[in-house]
Amino acid sequence: MAAHRSGLSLVCILFFSSLAHPSNCDTLEKANDNKAEKLSISEVNTNGGVAGEDLNERQWLSTDVEVDKSDGSKNSETLTPAPAKDQFQEELVIRPLHSGDIYASFQFRTLWDTDFLREGQKVSHYRLFPKSLGQVLSKFSVRELHISFTQGFWRTMQWGQPFIPSPPGAELWVWFHDTVSDVDGNWKELTNVLSGIFCASLNFIDLTNTVQPSASFKPLGLGNATDHRFLRYATLPREIVCTENLTPWKKLLPCGSKAGLAVLLKSEKLFHSSFHSQAVHIRPVCQDERCTSKAWELRQTLNVVFDLYTSGQGKKEWSLFKMFSRTLTEACPLASSSKVYVDITDNPEGELFELSPATPLLSQAVVLGDRRTYSVFDLSRAETFGQLRSLNLLLRWKGDSGDMLRPLLHAERYVAGFGLQTGEIHTVIYNNHPYRAFPVLLMDSVPWYLQLYIHTLTVTSKSRDNKPSYIQYQPAKDRHRPHLLEMLIQLPPHSMTEVTVQFERALLKWTEYTPDPNHGFYVGSSVVSALVPSMVAMSTNFTQDQPLFSSFVPVKEESSYFVRVYTEPLLVNLPTPDFSMPYNVICLTCTVVAVGYGSFYNLLTRTFQVDEPSPPLSKRLANLIRRMRGVPLLA
Repeated sequence: MAAHRSGLSLVCILFFSSLAHPSNCDTLEKANDNKAEKLSISEVNTNGGVAGEDLNERQWLSTDVEVDKSDGSKNSETLTPAPAKDQFQEELVIRPLHSGDIYASFQFRTLWDTDFLREGQKVSHYRLFPKSLGQVLSKFSVRELHISFTQGFWRTMQWGQPFIPSPPGAELWVWFHDTVSDVDGNWKELTNVLSGIFCASLNFIDLTNTVQPSASFKPLGLGNATDHRFLRYATLPREIVCTENLTPWKKLLPCGSKAGLAVLLKSEKLFHSSFHSQAVHIRPVCQDERCTSKAWELRQTLNVVFDLYTSGQGKKEWSLFKMFSRTLTEACPLASSSKVYVDITDNPEGELFELSPATPLLSQAVVLGDRRTYSVFDLSRAETFGQLRSLNLLLRWKGDSGDMLRPLLHAERYVAGFGLQTGEIHTVIYNNHPYRAFPVLLMDSVPWYLQLYIHTLTVTSKSRDNKPSYIQYQPAKDRHRPHLLEMLIQLPPHSMTEVTVQFERALLKWTEYTPDPNHGFYVGSSVVSALVPSMVAMSTNFTQDQPLFSSFVPVKEESSYFVRVYTEPLLVNLPTPDFSMPYNVICLTCTVVAVGYGSFYNLLTRTFQVDEPSPPLSKRLANLIRRMRGVPLLA
């Protein structure tokens, strides 16, 4: 009987152990299946015969399967891999400029198919999307967020148009959801939170430098909102960009600065340049043509222009190591696409510069109304790095780059006048198209201490008056809100349009001046938005496999493309009191107190004694002689 019980217990133990631990054959079959999936993915990468979306989907599916199979639970055999919840792409575009400088643009894109604004949905799991930004979106009901930090000024006439423009200093504009009741309160709290996230001075944004544009800043994502009450726009033109702003920006990347293209982001090289701009753009986008599924897009961009002379180079020769002091060794493991593009449009036969190593992969894209050709280096392929397992692109110029084609739209601004009472703001807009006229939308935000005289506003084109077809003006309130001026102006072909307005400088309180008031006060850049006629047909199919740098702004018409141009910020001097007078008053007061109080205190505390007058010299000599002779002294 005991033997029967022991045998029964042994059978039960073996049965449950077989359920808890799969057999070696099952484990071997799973490993072989996993290996086969990996081999199929590598074959797709090598052959390149599958579309980019299918490749990304297979990669994410393989990752989920590996995670599920690594789990030792007994139900792992029946689980099916869930579709990927987020995707990550990274790109670097290198464009040689005609001035001999070189322009490098980094694009990092994270897609997450979730909806923060859906009622009753709480997001608590974050994989690639940064949790700090996700909590900001859900807490403050943000529909779109665009923030940029820029050091330097983009020289359009020398470098052409950038992929994503930004003004000098800090710029922030946000679209809130229409369910927000207190937009100003959310805006104030949002700026304070973003100030802590990016280690910037965004907490200085308040109602005195915040405006609500009615037409200039439309949503770039889903929806065509027209209620500008939920839009806030502000700039800090004096904001200084430094390493403390770059470090939190890099931490938002899935791989940080440890792998992928982010290893090139070395602060001492990036800030030793002519132009540097980093930005974060968050918006809802569609995942397919019919927009049946939506996703949140986080796009981090970094643009930098390296100058030939400030870099200390004596010849026109650039490489990744000379620009960033590092080379590329691998792609980000979490990235579904990691590529480097080099613009060779002006170098079809290699007569302008030599690019090494050479690559057989070429790509064409319509960027800013022009068809460009790029050499593509796919970091997901092992042959890209060669035997040294390192990619160091080298561009060596052979001859003169020639003259650059003038951009079709350009703008600049300056202050005229003399004295410290009145002045005049001049905004000049250039239409360099030889035969096409097109409208532009000009937005100006002027601080309240520059009191504009709108009756002096004039718009002239080719020495003739050019009446704007739309004008929206919101006057300023002292110490409460700035001026806001928006105009729709028709630019004649091949013309220069000048917009002038006079202003008067206000007197500030002595507590409202900056620590260096004689340096002047900054006025933010003007914003010029326009649909510029395109030289080639633009593609309106947003689902097409396009590079990131050519798919940021949605294209709705084949004959034109959207361009936003920022002018220079203004530096205006205000009537400034002599702040050295308090120092002089303190010195004079201390001197008077020291002399007066010292004399009075001396008179009160001094003791007086009566001194007898000394005898004459003859009497003193006589007493001396008498003392020697022992005779009594004279009285």
